[in-house]
Formats: sequence, C-alpha cells, structure tokens
Amino acid sequence: MASTMWSGPYSLRGLRKKFFSVTPLLQIAGTAHVAKSQLSKGGVEAAPLLLSVPPPSSPARIFHGRTTGLRPGFRRRVTGNIPLDEAFKREKWTYSRGKKKDPDRRTGRGKAQSASSRFSVTPRRRHGILFWLLNGLIIASLASVSALVAEEQHQRISVVNLESVVAPIQLLIDCGNAFSFESSRQRIAGDVLEDDPVGRLKVFVYELPAKYNTKLIQKDSRCLTHMFATEIFLHRFLLESPVRTLNPEEADWFYTPVYTTCDLTSNGLPLPFKSPRMMRSAIQYISIHWPYWNRTEGADHFFTVPHDFGACFHYQEEQAIQRGILHVLSRATLVQTFGQRYHVCLKEGSIVVPPYAPPSRMQSRFIPPSTPRSIFVYFRGLFYDPGNDPEGGYYSRGARAAVWENFKNNILFDISSEHPATYYEDMQRSIFCLCPLGWAPWSPRLVEGVQFGCIPVIIADDIVLPFADAIPWEKIGIFVDEKDVPMLDKILASIPPEQVLEKQRLLANPAMKQAMLFPQPAQPGDAFHQILNGLARKLPHDSSIYQDSGQRVLNWTTGPPGDLHPWFGDKAS
Repeated sequence: MASTMWSGPYSLRGLRKKFFSVTPLLQIAGTAHVAKSQLSKGGVEAAPLLLSVPPPSSPARIFHGRTTGLRPGFRRRVTGNIPLDEAFKREKWTYSRGKKKDPDRRTGRGKAQSASSRFSVTPRRRHGILFWLLNGLIIASLASVSALVAEEQHQRISVVNLESVVAPIQLLIDCGNAFSFESSRQRIAGDVLEDDPVGRLKVFVYELPAKYNTKLIQKDSRCLTHMFATEIFLHRFLLESPVRTLNPEEADWFYTPVYTTCDLTSNGLPLPFKSPRMMRSAIQYISIHWPYWNRTEGADHFFTVPHDFGACFHYQEEQAIQRGILHVLSRATLVQTFGQRYHVCLKEGSIVVPPYAPPSRMQSRFIPPSTPRSIFVYFRGLFYDPGNDPEGGYYSRGARAAVWENFKNNILFDISSEHPATYYEDMQRSIFCLCPLGWAPWSPRLVEGVQFGCIPVIIADDIVLPFADAIPWEKIGIFVDEKDVPMLDKILASIPPEQVLEKQRLLANPAMKQAMLFPQPAQPGDAFHQILNGLARKLPHDSSIYQDSGQRVLNWTTGPPGDLHPWFGDKAS
C-alpha cells in the first residue's frame, strides 16, 4: 500500500515556494483537505490541476531550483536529494541583498542594493510543537488523498475549490497526453480557419519603385524581424500566390506594397512622422500610372498598416486620436494589427491580423509536450515606461503597473521586466500567460501564447482580436477588465479545471496555431490565407463603390499640415 500511495506522478514540486513558513503549511494542509473532501464525495475525474508527493522510499529533489517570482532578494536553497519526511528537518535558505537586483516599483528595472546589508540566515533545526503538529497534519492529509486515489484507480487529483487556497501555492498542470485533438474533433467556429481562398478572389499587385519597399530593407534589415514586418511578408506572399493576377482588368482587389514601418529609430521603433507622407506619395503614384484607384478612390484596394494605432500613424494614443485615419485611406480596406471597438483608428471593415513573430525562432524552441506546466501565471515585459510616460499611469492605462504592484510578491505569479533566454520554454511550462495592453492593445504575446499552448489572459478593454470571425477567442482565452486587475489571482484561481482542459484542447488545434503565423514559405491555413479569406468574404463588391467619370469624394488636402509635405524617399523631407 505504501508503494502505491507514494508512487506515480505525485510529487511536491508544485508546492515549491515559501514551503517552510507556518502560513503556507496551513495552506498546504487546507489544499489537501479540499482534495480529500472532493474525492470522498464520489470519484475522481481527470483534471489538469495536480498536487504531487514524492515517495519517501526513493530520494526525490523537492525543488527544481527556480527562484523566479520570489520576493525580491530571497533565494531558497535545499541541499541534496531528500525524501518528504526529511524535508522539514533539512531546510536551509538565505537572504542576500548585496548585488541582488530589486525591481524598481516605477521602472521595473533592476537596482543594486547596498552590499553592507547582505546577510545569511540558517534556521534552527529544532521547531516548536505547532510546527510538528502541522507537519503531521499535512503528511496525514496527503497520505489520505493518495490512498483514495489508489482506491479509485485514477491518475489525477481534482482540486475544484481553489478559492480556499488564498496563499501562493504552485499548482501543476500536465495535459500533454490528456487528449488527442485529432481523435476528438468537433465542429467549432475555428473550422473556417481551414477554408481555402484560392479560386475565390484575384489580386493585382502594383509594381512600385523600390524606394517604397525593397530599398528600405536594404537600408535597415531590422525591418525583417520586428513585430511590424507583416507588410513585408504579405507582399512577398502575394507575389508568389496563386491568387495573384497579372491582368488588372480581372482583379477583385488591388494591393499597394508600401513599407511604412520600415523607417526605424536607433532603438528599432518605426518613425510615425514620415509614414503618412510615404503612403500619400505611393497612392499618388498609382493614381497617376493606373486608372484603377481613380474609378473607386480605393474602395477595391487594401493596404497593410501595422503601426501601433494602424492608419492613425502614431504610437501614442492621444496623438493617434488627434490625427485620425489618413484621409486618403478612408475608402480602402485596411489590414492592421490594431483593433479596439469604438475607436477612431479602427475603420469599419478592416481586417485585424496578428503581429509578426518569427515562426522559425519559435518552432525551434519547442519542448516535449509532456513537460509539466509548473508555472501558474507568467509575464515578461515592461510595467512602466518612464521614458515616454515619466509621470506614470498613462502607459498601458495603468494595467501593467497594477499587475506589478499587486502581484510582484505573489508566488503564483512569475512576472518580471527582465527577458530571460528561456522565455519561450517558460511559456510552455505555464498555464496562463498575461497579455496586457501596452501603448496599444495588441502585442506578440498573443501569438506566442497560442503557439505554446499557454492560455492567453487578455487585459485590454474593447480589444478586437485577430481574425475574430474565424478564431473562437472567447473559448481559448480569458478576458479580464482593466479595472479588475487587482483581483486577477482570484479570477484565475476560480476557473474550473474542466474549462482549463477545454481551452488547452482548442489551443492544441494545429489550425489555430497556423492561423497566427506568417511562415516562409507560406503554408495552408496560415495568416496569409486568413487575410485572403477575409478579403474573399467581402466579395462581390457593391456597385456603389464605382465613381462616375470625374467624380471625387476624397479631399487630398485634409489632414495635419505635416502630412501634406512631399516625401522624397531616402532624402530628408
């Protein structure tokens, strides 16, 4: 019985942080009691949330050595491989403040503290009677849970009532082999992701002077890897796509390949000030050299505008709202990463797409799907942007700052402003990945979360997500209002395990992952094809888009005075 009770996948790696303080002991005991009560009420169902206990007869490393998410300055050390009943006796931990980076509450950046405050503490091995009473309670509770599991001959412990666990306890989830997607196919909204656009539309691609596109890449190759690169790879895809036609008279759509985000600052961010001039210049060029723009004033044309706020061409929302969408694009269909309901920078009929994330870079970092998901909540990124928002509160509308202030010491939350080399691997070990807004609502984390099966927690009010007419985002993600960020831990902990499993099942759909990528060469069902599907669903065009000879709707002199200046390619304008 003992070998059965302590064997299998049950280990204490999930209880990995602050394990030896009195309060977590009470919480661990409470968790075991909840699991026991649930089991006693009738059966155990396979669930993703696992508690596990190592066999005392065979040594097991209780902690896997990760310290990310501990309170700044703390670093626990457990020496050797020790069984459960010796863990309490051999605990050692140190507190080191010298040369330890403590995230600054405003910038989130590391700040070295005084070396004179460095000290080390080793607890005494003798503990009071309360400690040993709690120790016995925990061992007895976990043993009872294991016995019930053995009797039911199930493999997992279902912890349904997570609200009773108010303290930071790391829960494990391992759903790698919990289901086979292909064997459990159902008709879901995401099935339209597999539609084939070939034969449903024809696209004519304008041939522009190189100064509008390829010459910009020669000048700065960083354009090929940043998150705005959609405009480059969509152009390349269309040149080789079977939907391309060389006869403009039979085209359903016209595409103007202009790389408005490939004019970068020294730190790799696009300069928004020249983009409107470049776009106006390109449109003037096609209106002079071809008759197709003038007959509809762009109503059968589409453009890629992957800026933070799309065709408003600015990275700060207030400035973007003041500018509004470039007037000459007001009749065209826009393919853009920005999407927010009721916003002046999202034009009706626009196709919202994911930002570019290098597919080969992500696919080369996959780890075995059976790897346990031992991180409850994961996030890496800025919490504050003092350079552009020195007073604070404007960047991310305060949502990221609220995440840091409320959960920087919560061990369920593995959050930091540092970007580790194991970033992709860590996402694959996580249950939930935060996707809060930054300057704009969207970010590459959404793509990364889907690729790595980490349930995206979307914190951006009124966001319009990529390919929302095809991807069932409400089924694969979690939506949290910005005002509810302080309750994020309770919200996530209250999600039933069966819902977590269902979201992971949908995220495992290969079509779901493929739809978020811009691979080279293109693959069936990828983001390129989803864009074409979106264009095909808009056909046929209404006859009202065609203008009478000489009729004009657009006013080319509308807009900020700076946008009306000429653009001279490489030369300063």
